[in-house]
Amino acid sequence: MVDSLGYRMKFGVIAPSTNTSVQPEFDWMRPPGVTNHMARIHVPDMKIENDKDFDELVRVIAKAQDEAVARVMTCQPAHLVMGMSAETFWDGLDGSIKLRAHMEKVAGVGVTMGSDASQAALKALTNQYGPIRRIACITPYMPVGDKNVKRFFEDLGFQVKVVLGLKCASPTLIAHESEARLRDAILEVNGDDVDAIVQAGTNLAMARLAGIAEKWLKKPVVAINTATYWHALRSNGIHDKVEGFGSLLSVH
Repeated sequence: MVDSLGYRMKFGVIAPSTNTSVQPEFDWMRPPGVTNHMARIHVPDMKIENDKDFDELVRVIAKAQDEAVARVMTCQPAHLVMGMSAETFWDGLDGSIKLRAHMEKVAGVGVTMGSDASQAALKALTNQYGPIRRIACITPYMPVGDKNVKRFFEDLGFQVKVVLGLKCASPTLIAHESEARLRDAILEVNGDDVDAIVQAGTNLAMARLAGIAEKWLKKPVVAINTATYWHALRSNGIHDKVEGFGSLLSVH
């Protein structure tokens, strides 16, 4: 349902309560007549020191997410956008398909997830950059999270040359990673054997930097928040070009 400000689209957006990057980055990319309406998934700012801690974080998010969906759907958005990504990659392609089916059932509307958006982005970008088969990934995760990201893309037939996990010490601290650190991460994973770079982890603020990095590297650099918001817009027939966030929003 649309309204006076969201006269083209109202998006419901769910994100962990610890996430401070999704809301501003989505709003930066918002075309006129589109509005974003946040619901927070209650997540304590847990200490993350190892795979066990990270696995528990994913479990906590999954347990609380349906309640957040129920809350945001009371404003009657026409589409739900998931502003967290780890769970969308969990258990590979099969796990992603099952999660989307569950979220669409809970929300009663179409759902955009980071995993779906990333693969759609890579497919779309082949029109501009040529075939994309070999990718590198950057995440804020512990190794167990990186393994699930790798598995998801390999299930789709991509060669994952490297996954660089930043091993952030808590959910909130993910957003404290500096632009300089993220720039260094891009340079670290890049190589002649990499066709595209994909960043997961929605609390890493990388939307603007990824667009700039494409100009340095002359290859796709896909930030998860850019891909997710692009996919949500395009899935709902909104094709506005938004400059400053790379190829996806400025061309496709």
